Amino acid sequence: MIYRKLLIPTLCLALTGISLAAPPEEIKVHKALVYSLAFSPDGKNLATAGFDNVIKLTDFSNGKEILTFTGHTGPVYCVAFSKDGATLVSSSLDTTIRSWNVKDGKQLKELKGHTGIVDGIALSPDGKLLASGSSDKSVRLWNLAEAKELKTLGSHGGSVYSVVFSPDGKTLASAGADMTIKVWDVAGQKELKTLKGPTGAITGITYTKDNNTLVSIGHDRMVRIWDIAQGKETKAMGPTADDLYGISLSKDGKTLATSGYGGNLSTWDLGGGKQILSKKLKTFGAYCVSFSPDEKFLVSGHDNSSCLVTPVK
Repeated sequence: MIYRKLLIPTLCLALTGISLAAPPEEIKVHKALVYSLAFSPDGKNLATAGFDNVIKLTDFSNGKEILTFTGHTGPVYCVAFSKDGATLVSSSLDTTIRSWNVKDGKQLKELKGHTGIVDGIALSPDGKLLASGSSDKSVRLWNLAEAKELKTLGSHGGSVYSVVFSPDGKTLASAGADMTIKVWDVAGQKELKTLKGPTGAITGITYTKDNNTLVSIGHDRMVRIWDIAQGKETKAMGPTADDLYGISLSKDGKTLATSGYGGNLSTWDLGGGKQILSKKLKTFGAYCVSFSPDEKFLVSGHDNSSCLVTPVK
């Protein structure tokens, strides 16, 4: 059963510089499309969220399944690791957010409050706060340890597809179907600014290493760079061959990877404003993408229930 055609993946970033042996070209552990993926902080394991209602933990070096996390009653839309790698957090069409013990796969907490699909989640840099965005149009802030909602920060004019904390944790950005990006003051729990300009739904956002700079992708097939202080777009790259869904930033903040609904992968030089790599994959529907920990590969999640591993060069 297909719930939507055009949806948003989680922001998946490689967090370490560990060098790994070449992984398999295809990792297939789900029974439905793979919508989100995230690497563990030590770079050894890959967590994937599937529309088969489960999360899988896989050894990235050999593609073998380690654990299955069960409990969601609908497709899983987003997955993220805690800073220490001991906890995994997920969100779902079942309107819940859940946290899991990575060692044994048992559920720790269940966060309730949203009334629609929880499309995107993000953990603050210190790991204390969780942000979420939903098809109920709201952006919410949570105390993860207590499974308690701190505040509904506000709302968009449509579904919220992506949320991300700034590197210093002081601001939060959200984006969605209303073609806007909203920037929130985390401590003050209030909206600071709304950025406008895209001509299609914004499906993914990320801060660069600069707390003032955002990058967005979306259904207008453009990669856009934003100056938050000035409240304006400073650069646009594209259009790409298909609607964009996946976004991942290199560790140095200079290179961006994107993936599209038609199965296209691209990398971009953010400073130069140019496309570096463009590749059409054999498999349709690249909903999410991440640099591997050693940044030698791009890992993407697809319609055919698999993750493809593609050399960056």
